[in-house]
Amino acid sequence: MKTRAIILAGGEGSRLGVLTVKRTKPAVPFAGKYRIIDFTLSNCVNSGIFDVMILAQYRPHSLIEHIGAGGPWDLNRDFTGGVRIYTPYKGRGDSDWYVGTADAVQQNFRFVKSGSPDLVLILSGDHIYEMNYDAMIAFHQDHKADLTMATITVPIEEAPRYGIVGMDPDYRITSFVEKPANPPSTRANMGVYLFKTEVLDRALWEDHQRSNSSHDFGKDILPRMIADGLRVYSFPYSGYWVDVGTVSSYWQAHIDQLADNPPFNLNDRSWIIHTRTEERPPIWLAKGAVVENSLLCDGCEIASGAHIEQSVLSPGVRVERGAQIRSSILLTDAVVGAGAVVEHVIMDKRVYIGANSKVGSIVSQTKPVITMIGKNARLPDDIVVEAGAVIGNDVIPEDFPAAVIRGDQKIETKRPPYEF
Repeated sequence: MKTRAIILAGGEGSRLGVLTVKRTKPAVPFAGKYRIIDFTLSNCVNSGIFDVMILAQYRPHSLIEHIGAGGPWDLNRDFTGGVRIYTPYKGRGDSDWYVGTADAVQQNFRFVKSGSPDLVLILSGDHIYEMNYDAMIAFHQDHKADLTMATITVPIEEAPRYGIVGMDPDYRITSFVEKPANPPSTRANMGVYLFKTEVLDRALWEDHQRSNSSHDFGKDILPRMIADGLRVYSFPYSGYWVDVGTVSSYWQAHIDQLADNPPFNLNDRSWIIHTRTEERPPIWLAKGAVVENSLLCDGCEIASGAHIEQSVLSPGVRVERGAQIRSSILLTDAVVGAGAVVEHVIMDKRVYIGANSKVGSIVSQTKPVITMIGKNARLPDDIVVEAGAVIGNDVIPEDFPAAVIRGDQKIETKRPPYEF
């Protein structure tokens, strides 16, 4: 049984704010050394699926550079699958920017069906989870399903964010509603779909012909297949799964990794999360530096008197003498100046926090307010940035209108932005 995986990786991810101004959501760094898409890619190869298509659209440069030929995932293959990245193109026929998830697959279906795969596994490139797709494939075959979709139970207050399914005792789906205001259940669609190839081909083509369709799997394809009586089943999943599509979920997924017994074990050698690793020197900790409940990556330099607590530091982060970092996420090559205090902050690559600055604060123990700082931003010495403020990409000290930035302010650069 030949299975081809398609990873949808074209999302703009606007709810992640400054993190997706210059990159697509699946390319956003996670847990220090990874990118979000690494988890879906690793699930594929750990499940024995080495035939992978990635459909990209919004600002794919970082994603393409990261994936390369697929070597870190053992996907640099020519005759037995491998990884291929497809972006929208303009041709003589009916092709254009993708207008929905189903349209993205439809526009590339000539490539999807090349080699005649028996099954097509459609995945999202922006979820953090561990899943053996072999079990889902076996379930799909046992139930003689046309479509099997992975589902998970979510808290009722979060259910309006997802597609919600109803099912009978045999797991056959009897109803599906996308992002309901009043959810009829808490069983949510995970965005993991396994189709018979011929069924997917027919469903996409019929949807393509409908002028009133939004050409989306959740809004159009799934409800119609259920209404038409096709064999659509729910594959129940009970492990750790997070859609890191918002600032709060992205931050919380990092905090989850800092628990004594994290719900997702990155140290599980039986299920390795593969990635493209930068060549950096070992971590340097000066005498008198204190690090508690944190993840530090290669190339970090922590000076004497610095205190780091419940935080994630990506490769090359430098923390200068006496600086304090709490409950924060610092991406590659960020620098925190001497004596600065950083609390509940997400800062992108190459951010510089000036000496003796105070950025963010603990507003609430139950629901912290996150302060965001964009790529390449440079904050002056002695600046105060209150919790909830947003500092945009490429901001320099001259862009700050005052020594105190309120939590409801967003500071943008006055200069042409850098691309990377």
